Amino acid sequence: MATPSATPTVVDRCRTGIEGLDNILDGGIPRGNTVLVSGSCGTGKTTLSLEYLVRGAAEGERGLFLSVTEASPKILQNLSTFEFFDRRIMESGQLVFVDVPVLYEKLGLSKEELSPEDVDLLVSAIVRLARELKVQRLVLDSITSVCYRVRHEESIRDLILKLGKSLSDIQCTTLLVSEIGPSENRYSLYGVEEAIADGVILLGNVQRRGDLLRTLKIIKMRGTTHSRAQYVIDLTPLGILLAPFLKGGRSEGG
Repeated sequence: MATPSATPTVVDRCRTGIEGLDNILDGGIPRGNTVLVSGSCGTGKTTLSLEYLVRGAAEGERGLFLSVTEASPKILQNLSTFEFFDRRIMESGQLVFVDVPVLYEKLGLSKEELSPEDVDLLVSAIVRLARELKVQRLVLDSITSVCYRVRHEESIRDLILKLGKSLSDIQCTTLLVSEIGPSENRYSLYGVEEAIADGVILLGNVQRRGDLLRTLKIIKMRGTTHSRAQYVIDLTPLGILLAPFLKGGRSEGG
């Protein structure tokens, strides 16, 4: 007698709203994942992260953007140039911007280097804010800037583990923007961040026939199959568009 096959597990997905990205992720990011969005300057990291929040807010999922180095008014000014942005999502509270330096000040984190106790205090404050706002999507731009103040690999590991787990527990899907050099062979400042994160989306620049093209590749994504091909991305007024660049296979998430 044939053994009945196991029922496939249905993965609850957080659709990014960026159609091409959702397609290569087999429907979206598994809900609750913590994902590094890594790349060098000008590759589209912040734009992708903002579109992820705006598209989610338009579908009723509250979002929180935590800005470490750039003031929120400037980010909003740049965001307003995109046709997919509707300021009403801000007015309704569906999308909230918080400047992390203001949060540092409120928490009394004035020291240049954050201690393990300071890291715990920061994580608790972010998670508390996410709970109070009932957000389902969160972006921290950038995790690299926070890590500059943490410095020690063990403390960085604790920061990402605790933040990721606590946000996952409230079903919040998180993007951590990671700044890397154009020629680096890793996806984060210290190389430990990508090992802990559930996923890595790598953005880059490639020269082709004299043009500098932006590219995107999914390095890993736990909980889903995904394409491992490289894609060209175009930052249009309507949003991010993806097109195949090189042939590639598919990989089980892990």
